[in-house]
Amino acid sequence: MRLFAYLVLSLVSISVWADEPISLGRRRELFVDNFLVQSLNGDIGLVLHQPKPQEVILVTDKPWEGNTCAYYTFFQDGEKFRVYYRGSHADEKTQKSQHPEVTCYAESTDGIHWTKPELGLFDWEGSKANNIVWRGVGTHNFTPFKDPNPNAPAKSRYKALASGSGVGNGLYAFQSPDGIHWELVQEKPVITKGAFDSQNLAFWDPNTGLYTDYHRTFTNGVRAIMTCTSEDFVNWTDPVLLTYPEGTPNEHLYTNAIRIYPRAPHIRIGFPTRYQPKNSQVEPIFMSSRDGLHFNRWNDPVIPIDAPEERDGNRSNYMANGLLQLPGSRDEWSVYATESYYDGPDSRVRRFTYRLDGFTSLHAGKEGGEFISKPFVFEGDQLILNYRAAAAGEVLVELQLADGTPVDPFTLDECHRLTGDDIAQVVSWKQGDGLIRYAGKPVRLRIKMRNADIYSLNFRLLE
Repeated sequence: MRLFAYLVLSLVSISVWADEPISLGRRRELFVDNFLVQSLNGDIGLVLHQPKPQEVILVTDKPWEGNTCAYYTFFQDGEKFRVYYRGSHADEKTQKSQHPEVTCYAESTDGIHWTKPELGLFDWEGSKANNIVWRGVGTHNFTPFKDPNPNAPAKSRYKALASGSGVGNGLYAFQSPDGIHWELVQEKPVITKGAFDSQNLAFWDPNTGLYTDYHRTFTNGVRAIMTCTSEDFVNWTDPVLLTYPEGTPNEHLYTNAIRIYPRAPHIRIGFPTRYQPKNSQVEPIFMSSRDGLHFNRWNDPVIPIDAPEERDGNRSNYMANGLLQLPGSRDEWSVYATESYYDGPDSRVRRFTYRLDGFTSLHAGKEGGEFISKPFVFEGDQLILNYRAAAAGEVLVELQLADGTPVDPFTLDECHRLTGDDIAQVVSWKQGDGLIRYAGKPVRLRIKMRNADIYSLNFRLLE
């Protein structure tokens, strides 16, 4: 589903020349912002897309779970998928907690069918036949990840951040050799500046060689997001607030679900959950960043409260922390979101699917329009588009010199029309072999399109 409002820069002509050509290389670029945009003319702009709802994949129906289970974290670990979440339950009328919070665990081989293994680790009412993976400080929002840092010791191959149940307390660091048996790294919190009653997360960033954290705080009267970094997961820099373009609404952001985008690791994406105090409703939105600090945020929800099944109640529509590519689904991402919080004896998690790179797109309507890129330098001899052309739609591409001079024979007139739908379509011209002649030289793209979307582009070497 495509969302209907263009980003601020759409349907107008933009003329902001970069001082130096962008060093694009063979890097994949998504149309999540105006990074590549020199000008847009006609019925064309950047649009937001909504994921498609799929099946319910998890029901929290165990005695130690309940209707306020929350803060789900999904990730792939080899051929296995893992999810961690809070087990908790509240009285449906008073909303008061009915049993102690625990951290639960489930696993899957396909990301759709999940099992809750009897781990035998922690007692629940006289039995250890449960999927409880942690009890103690941090069960409110235990958020783990598998650490790809090649220097991480075996005992801390898995790491997590978590806080107590209050707003204060700070974030504690956890480690595990197997993702099942956990221990505190130290007895005191490692991050203390913030307000931590949320899904606070961290990950290893191979681009910087640092651990990066994103956690909750309060500023200007609203819930907001802070970030800090660490070399060792114990000693962290002083957190700083995320920033947004001028005019971005000052809204409560409860969780953040920020991560490196795997297909373009220089880009970070996030699905913060917007909280509305007047009715306690929540809805996830989308944002992206190129430096991890300054984010472009879209205003419309990616999963609206009228999506399938009980999402309009108090805190009933959180986006989980996770982005999975499931077996046999090379052309899509799976994300997960909650429903039916507080409403019944249990709550649920539903899977949603995005097209690969399909969070946003460069979209042209039926009247058509043109995109001109900023000057860039590329490597390779093939231009690849992830695109879709609807009925009577088309995409045509022209290579130009940095000053706008068309490069023969890579012109619009010589371009083979792109129709249909492909996640990795090679752009070709009637006599257009030898694109590599322009590799390393400042060039730009002119794209003429109608009834079509382009989600990403990249250059590559001929296969």
